[in-house]
Amino acid sequence: MSKRLIELMTLADALTPDEQLSLISHLTQRLQHCEIKRKPSRNLMEFAGIAPNLLGGMDAQEYVTRMRRGEFPDLELANQQLEKQK
Repeated sequence: MSKRLIELMTLADALTPDEQLSLISHLTQRLQHCEIKRKPSRNLMEFAGIAPNLLGGMDAQEYVTRMRRGEFPDLELANQQLEKQK
């Protein structure tokens, strides 16, 4: 939230209930004439395969377990991939 919005909300809180209703009515009428663009929703399937072989064949549960132990299998995977390329 912007500082300006927070300031306006604080000012609105100080208004009487009738004044708040008038403010709501004013804002509602203004918004009826505005075109509000919504962010396009993303289909989850768009992300399928975005990072294939990220774990280099390692089981995801094993990866998580090793990360929790403080191991860094991602470094091992990078080395394995470099060795495969040789």
